Amino acid sequence: MAPPPPLAGLRVLDLATLFAGPLAATMLGDFGAEVIKVEHPRKPDPSRGHGPAKEGVGLWWKLLGRNKRTITLDLSTKGGRETLLRLAATADVIVENFRPGTLEKWGLGYEELSGANPRLVLARVTGFGQFGPYAHRPGFGTLAEAMSGFAAITGEPEGPPTLPPFGLADSIAGLATAYAVMTALAGRQRTGRGQVVDMAIIEPILTVLGPQPLWYDQLGFVQPRTGNRSTNNAPRNTYRTADGRWVAVSTSAQSIAERVMHLVGRPELIAEPWFASGADRAAHADVLDEAVGSWIATRTRSEVIAAFEQAQAAVAPIQDVRDVMADPQYAALDTVTTVDDPELGPLRMQNVLFRLSETPGGIHWAGRPHGADTDEVLGELGLSAGEIDELRTEGAV
Repeated sequence: MAPPPPLAGLRVLDLATLFAGPLAATMLGDFGAEVIKVEHPRKPDPSRGHGPAKEGVGLWWKLLGRNKRTITLDLSTKGGRETLLRLAATADVIVENFRPGTLEKWGLGYEELSGANPRLVLARVTGFGQFGPYAHRPGFGTLAEAMSGFAAITGEPEGPPTLPPFGLADSIAGLATAYAVMTALAGRQRTGRGQVVDMAIIEPILTVLGPQPLWYDQLGFVQPRTGNRSTNNAPRNTYRTADGRWVAVSTSAQSIAERVMHLVGRPELIAEPWFASGADRAAHADVLDEAVGSWIATRTRSEVIAAFEQAQAAVAPIQDVRDVMADPQYAALDTVTTVDDPELGPLRMQNVLFRLSETPGGIHWAGRPHGADTDEVLGELGLSAGEIDELRTEGAV
């Protein structure tokens, strides 16, 4: 008999909307936590309406809402507040992303929540954090991508700062929040008490940008936009093949850079004094890009990849989602897996984030309809059918 998943027995209330907070809850649910998605009765999570839909059903929600039971509660009502406090007494974690002060206005701040359950971890995910001059501003991932320095270094040198075409900062913050929650739970094992996680979306993306603050502090260095090139090594770029496809080449290791030069027939460049360090090679990127690019331009993508593999040099095809879905490495890893859905039938979506050898995670269902589990979950709390009807009459569910 297989052991239970590693987070079995953990109960998470997902009060958040859109991406960072809900993604954190999804990550926990993927490894066995019981996640209860709490949505407003009349204003569902906006992710249900983001992006393309099939038969009126938002596909993004099918991914973000997987492994979650869905209920409705209007937390601003008396019945909604009281019901959430009853749920909090049974939970380990609450994830929320209201503006600072909103839960407190409803009588659901951490004082009240921890009063109902001293072991509760409250993860608060906002654009700018719970305090500071920007705390009460509306915050979105796009603003974090702009403020953190990401957009400033992204794009061509003479072009404008460039924002990503997907929720980058939100996704990074979601992963960071899942890590923060698990850290808080580890602390609870020692103290017996929960605590508040204050996650500002502007911060995790700054962390993954690397040592930019340190460079500026010590050297006054401001990283410029370099397009696909790097200031740390070369050749590092995207190159067009003879059949009109594209590949990416990386030479972060000196040995790889030397192999590439042998492969493209320019071994004499290795003897240049500047070739011995990545930064110096980056200063001569024009020469190296010409050497690599001209060689690649006369060969098809499959020929280029085969030759690089033979030379044990680093290359990858530039793939769109059609290529990803057919890629044999992703297929071997089951990175894109199939989930049966009662609304739409089989769905192919990203699998759980990592593989555990003994207690793997899994996807048990895709995102469920709005409020599908309300009666069941509230019944498990001990509410009678009559009490649930009263909450509906009040507009609390």
